[in-house]
Amino acid sequence: MDSSWQRPGLRAALLYAVAAGLLGSVVSLVSRVELTRRTVPTRELPDGPVIVVSNHTSFADGILLALVGRRLGRSLRLMATGGVFRSGLVGPLVRRLGFIPVLRGTSSAAGSLDAAAEALAAGEAVGLFPEGRITRDADQWPERSKTGAVRLALRTGAPVVPVAMVGAHRVVGRRNIFGRLLGNVLTRPIVRIEVGEPLDVRRLAGVSGDAEVDDATVRRVADEVMAELVRRVADLRGEVAPWPLGVPEEALAAAQE
Repeated sequence: MDSSWQRPGLRAALLYAVAAGLLGSVVSLVSRVELTRRTVPTRELPDGPVIVVSNHTSFADGILLALVGRRLGRSLRLMATGGVFRSGLVGPLVRRLGFIPVLRGTSSAAGSLDAAAEALAAGEAVGLFPEGRITRDADQWPERSKTGAVRLALRTGAPVVPVAMVGAHRVVGRRNIFGRLLGNVLTRPIVRIEVGEPLDVRRLAGVSGDAEVDDATVRRVADEVMAELVRRVADLRGEVAPWPLGVPEEALAAAQE
């Protein structure tokens, strides 16, 4: 599959607005979204290139994150798994909206970051889930992040905005998706969302310009960014995060034994 990015035009912008309106109505029908304690200074996302990262607990997260972006004044170009783009109905739509395929485990996987960098160079807002998958933690805590978001920020200079979402797994779970959605029309579970301030990843890494950054520094900064996201998830939950940097793989493996 081609991983290149196509810049959306005016028609795509109108299509995005219509799709967001329709999906927003559906989301309002099956949940109650509370965008609380917004700490972005202007109550909107920054202008120009920006990377929005969020924790991942549900198949509904992509739609929710896109709607949050719209509320904060930006149309996010989400990085989504290749399976979404292979769908005969959804694939052409999301590509036209400027979404970016992530082709995991293929020779084209690195092209995903190239496409995202191209979108950022065009001044777009790119949204992604740094965990790389829906969390496997039984208590829905974020996993330790991959390094792609930080590498993208170092490469482009774009700020990273953390968005914590709590409760999305109650809207759409791993099983009985349609049954749960029908039930949600009556119960309308609450999804709480908190938006953090933009993070300057190059400053966190202690570099400027196009200076090379070693893998250890990339890993450290990725953990710092994820710690900010985990802190906000914990704040929304009113709990102390058991793993402040995200649940490590070894803890997930131990829990399954």
